[in-house]
Amino acid sequence: MKDAKNKYAINFMVIIALTLLALWFAMKDNYREVLDLIAGMKWYWLLIILLWGIVYNVIAGWIIAIFGKHYKKDYRLIDGILNGFVGSFFSGITPSATGGQFAQAYILKKQGIKVSDGASLLWTDFIVYQTTLMIYVTILYILRFTHYTDMMGVFFVLILFGYFVNICVIGALWTLALFPKLYVKLSRFLIRLLCRIKLVKDPEKLMQSWTLQLEAFTLQIKAMKHEKKMILKAAAINVLRLTVLYVLPFVTARALGIAISFDLLIDVIAISSFVSMANAFIPIPGASGGTELVFTRLFIPIVGGGANASSVMILWRFSTYHFVMLVGGLIFVYLKRKYDLEKTVIHL
Repeated sequence: MKDAKNKYAINFMVIIALTLLALWFAMKDNYREVLDLIAGMKWYWLLIILLWGIVYNVIAGWIIAIFGKHYKKDYRLIDGILNGFVGSFFSGITPSATGGQFAQAYILKKQGIKVSDGASLLWTDFIVYQTTLMIYVTILYILRFTHYTDMMGVFFVLILFGYFVNICVIGALWTLALFPKLYVKLSRFLIRLLCRIKLVKDPEKLMQSWTLQLEAFTLQIKAMKHEKKMILKAAAINVLRLTVLYVLPFVTARALGIAISFDLLIDVIAISSFVSMANAFIPIPGASGGTELVFTRLFIPIVGGGANASSVMILWRFSTYHFVMLVGGLIFVYLKRKYDLEKTVIHL
């Protein structure tokens, strides 16, 4: 427990340091203009922008609640929302967002869903989200591919790389589901190789664990075939979820008084999705530092200048990451105390 706390503390320090470094790069030439733009906002716009990131996570929790009802009929919407915020918090403080699903599985268990069912629920959520994301982004690529290549230059190569990383992830998952025996054979070969170079001490135990996980994953994919209505509903809500996230820079720019026309709305949505693609291979907690720099660079042509792009980035990032992390952390502390208290009462 102490080691875990130390690791999270280090991650927090990395996040803060890289965020401050990115802010310095973004504001070093025009910090007065940036501060004047933000200070000139109406207070209600600032509130709307802050709540926008909360709405995005509420929608994510809504999807979890839909899947949760499949395993527990009385699973409530509020349970899914709380679970979603905990997932966002732990995804945000761990490298490559690796800690989110473990924390969500823990909360799901406390909410009355078995560990095996919780794992299946999270697999389903991830596959549906990732598939919807890639279809969504692919459509945006097709619509204006040549335009974005000319506008972004070398940065578009970075985005394409992130896009193909995500394509490979979802392709591997679906291939794994369709050809599980092939993956078992490949796993045996890989585990033997790792054993030879002294990276694996107990290959049989690892192989048994991997086979069990693979079987659970394959069974879940087969079960999804009989829940088409639920999957389509979750996919449609994921489209809403992504649109809410990707349209925020446009809303933020308008709130700041930046003259950005509605003709550019699709471009803003597309570029926001490209930032997500670029984040795919930034293995730092919250993709801190890289996200801010990529966002600012990509939005300069759209919002007209570094000061405008930096102002939009600061508000967008605080809404979608820092504020959500704060809320998610508080929710986790509340739930942990609640479940510990319930455990104490049961023992009494």
